[in-house]
Amino acid sequence: MSFDDLLKDLQGQKTIEDDPNQPSLEKLFHSAFMKKYSKFNSFQEFQEKGNFQADTLQDIDKISGELFDRHIDRETDFPDWKTMLETANKEFEKEK
Repeated sequence: MSFDDLLKDLQGQKTIEDDPNQPSLEKLFHSAFMKKYSKFNSFQEFQEKGNFQADTLQDIDKISGELFDRHIDRETDFPDWKTMLETANKEFEKEK
């Protein structure tokens, strides 16, 4: 890890885009995915409805799991975050 990467990480500035093996939330939960599994047009719209704000998977890890899971259960076809994320990852891999 370079000094710049370490500094970004320590400052909390390192983003998911810095990891080439992990797609961004925008790529995982693209418009077609959100329309297919929810009534929302975007992941951003979905988050706003639940008063959540996350730009990366690390941000979502900081959100209370129970509250986010309840929001997902109510607003999507998924019972929880784990299932939603697994489905998004599987679909993303198929599209590659």
